[in-house]
Amino acid sequence: MKITAITTFLVPPRWLFVRIDTDAGISGWGEPVVEGRAHTVAAAVDELSDYLIGKDPRHIEDHWQVLYRGGFYRGGPILMSALAGIDQALWDIHGKALNQPVHKLLGGPVRDRIRVYSWIGGDRPADTARAAKAAVERGFTAVKMNATEEVQFVDSHDKVTKVLENVQAVRDAVGKDIGLAVDFHGRVHKPMARVLMRELAPFGLMFIEEPVLSEHLEAIPELAALSPAPIALGERLYSRFDFKRVLQTGGVDIIQPDPSHAGGITETRKIAAMAEAYDVALALHCPLGPIALAANLQLDAVCYNAFIQEQSLGIHYNAANDLLDYLVDRAPFAYNEGYVTIPDGPGLGIEINQQYVDERVAEGHRWRNPIWRHADGSVAEW
Repeated sequence: MKITAITTFLVPPRWLFVRIDTDAGISGWGEPVVEGRAHTVAAAVDELSDYLIGKDPRHIEDHWQVLYRGGFYRGGPILMSALAGIDQALWDIHGKALNQPVHKLLGGPVRDRIRVYSWIGGDRPADTARAAKAAVERGFTAVKMNATEEVQFVDSHDKVTKVLENVQAVRDAVGKDIGLAVDFHGRVHKPMARVLMRELAPFGLMFIEEPVLSEHLEAIPELAALSPAPIALGERLYSRFDFKRVLQTGGVDIIQPDPSHAGGITETRKIAAMAEAYDVALALHCPLGPIALAANLQLDAVCYNAFIQEQSLGIHYNAANDLLDYLVDRAPFAYNEGYVTIPDGPGLGIEINQQYVDERVAEGHRWRNPIWRHADGSVAEW
């Protein structure tokens, strides 16, 4: 079997798909994207395809190592996301060729479903209590919300009060038994993170995400000591070499690699195994499309330390298209009682609607991150 073509598809709302074709008539799909940099990643996929055309798609580990090491410069969001989507598509081909789901090729499942959480609210937390209650009514048993709007290095107590009022409103709306995670989203610097984490302690949070940016790992043990809530981070890390520093530094209880950013199924499986050795939990990052979620679920099936899965159904980014729109059959993503079933079909376990993809490519997208500014005019973290 040989690779004959690699094609990318830029589709709404902010996604990038890749299809790898073979001379055996088997095609595999992946989702290589950096949100806000989709065109750049598509160019990287095109460059990497020069090596892959004519190769056997089943030599996945070797292709991964060549694409990672063969360009001399390595790592980072663009290369690792391009490599991630290619890797997902190669695993999809391998599974389809053997008529087996990817998780059976990785040793077989340790679970047949995984708990999922719903992201509530928009970029600027507002009306989150209503959104949280609606998510629970749809069957979710866990939700995640943004903590803050813009926060300066040292900010007013009014900002802290707003955070506490917002979290309290959500807790009051859903009750004490619903999992509630609060995402600082890297918007908070260490001085204010110290204040917020101490004040949030009474809320019984499922976890606090990105209390500071990952480049400030040295602050995590100090911050972790201020709060009983588990600390989660990792969506902006791209390889096991990045996560090695996280695990060695300590203070992080949950890692959140994204299999569409962190080198795909091949690399994320290794990251998860490293974390398990440190007794650190896994909650894969996935605010993306159906191929990304399918790849995440194949990993959730085989990673013992996975405990919950992010997913984008109904997320505010998905205005033009939602998670299930590009599937021929929506059944593989069976949501029930706060869980989603692990797809058990060949490859990634889903079938992409090529005709609909082609229709939506005509619209495409140029999604960009919002740019926020503080009251003094300086740029704020989003």
